[in-house]
Amino acid sequence: MPTEQAYWNQMYANACDQGAIFLQLKPRIFIDGNMWCALYGENLQDGVVGFGESPALAMHDFNDNWHKRISPPIEGV
Repeated sequence: MPTEQAYWNQMYANACDQGAIFLQLKPRIFIDGNMWCALYGENLQDGVVGFGESPALAMHDFNDNWHKRISPPIEGV
């Protein structure tokens, strides 16, 4: 069974990993309507974006979206 210190060290490492992309790329962060927005790129359509009710939640959404694949286009649309 891991020690309490080992547990907290792992929790810290996980938190650092979750913020890694955000911290490396340093997207713009601003309020958009009633949400925080983290944007890497010129605009919402062409860039990677994350939204949240706080800057931290926008950062987590940004990190999740960074790793998502683009869906293939639907034929006939």
